[in-house]
Amino acid sequence: MADRRLGLIMHGVTGRMGYNQHLVRSILAIRDQGGVVLSNGDRLVVDPIIVGRDADKIERLAKKHDIKRWGSDLDAALANPDDTVFFDAGTTLMRASLLERALAAGKHVYCEKPTSDSLDVALNLAKTARASGLKHGVVQDKLFLPGLLKLKMLRDSGFFGKILSVRGEFGYWVFEGDWQPAQRPSWNYRKADGGGIILDMLCHWRYVLDNLFGEVQAVSCLGATHIPERVDEKGNRFTADTDDAAYATFQLEGGVVAQINSSWTTRVRRDDLVTFHVDGTHGSAVAGLHKCWSQHRINTPKPVWNPDQPQTMNFFNDWEEVPDNWPAQNGFKAQWEMFLRHVAEDAPWEYGLEAGAKGVQLAELGLKSWAERRWLDVPKLEF
Repeated sequence: MADRRLGLIMHGVTGRMGYNQHLVRSILAIRDQGGVVLSNGDRLVVDPIIVGRDADKIERLAKKHDIKRWGSDLDAALANPDDTVFFDAGTTLMRASLLERALAAGKHVYCEKPTSDSLDVALNLAKTARASGLKHGVVQDKLFLPGLLKLKMLRDSGFFGKILSVRGEFGYWVFEGDWQPAQRPSWNYRKADGGGIILDMLCHWRYVLDNLFGEVQAVSCLGATHIPERVDEKGNRFTADTDDAAYATFQLEGGVVAQINSSWTTRVRRDDLVTFHVDGTHGSAVAGLHKCWSQHRINTPKPVWNPDQPQTMNFFNDWEEVPDNWPAQNGFKAQWEMFLRHVAEDAPWEYGLEAGAKGVQLAELGLKSWAERRWLDVPKLEF
């Protein structure tokens, strides 16, 4: 057994997602646990360099977390042959060009989604990565959530029988920024900066639906800009010119119907910030980020519609919680470890930039469906 160093260039880690989920809770957590154990017993030890335009901010982050290497010169970082992986969690509009530069420099690439705001760009990027022979991947974090892993276990066990429908609810109230600071960056509400909940969330729903319930075959989507004016981080009012809510219906392979509401303008009264309710002929389940409840057909009550009397049944009591039979870990970290093993020893990997292009395709079709007020088929992409 031996330690094997892996040099990792991390870009875009000063933002909320890049910092919290990827730098601190994934790569630094992997560093602090001593690396990733490979199949032959060797230990892959990550050695990150964090890179960004704001040198002072990058240096402060490096010193805070005892990161030995940092800088503001991305070209210099890409030119270093000792660093073999490039990661980006920066802005959507810059992502494709950054990944192309990294691929041209011979780096394996891993990135946040969406990979672009344009299907043509995302598709060409996936083709470039595939032709390069280098390893490539895109974040599909929700597949690694404990709640969705429990749904997958129920599906694989045959618990649902034939899956009939899926109903998803995602979102929470994002403050406008005037009397309380907003908990999302203001660029989310500016189209020119790559904002909009359809571009953001339909990329997620593509891989969730494809991997758990059936390949997406058609989409109907209605977007909305419910809050037309917001206040940015500097206290300046601006016009929100892109969607902050999306109401989408999907037809899936096998006749499954999925409905998912995504909103930054809703107040939560459900089990979690995202929930998926799956109905099947033999059973149903509801999952959040971590917990999952199931109801088999033999335990299904028989309610009777009677609007003339108050409801006496407590429907929540008729569900059983699926137990935590395996230790939960951060979903981002779990996928990072898979990708690092893929780079180091060609371990199985299903989440290449092709999956990123599929997500962009669905988002683009969702926006088109909204503009044209009609259903649209989702054709298979050719890579």
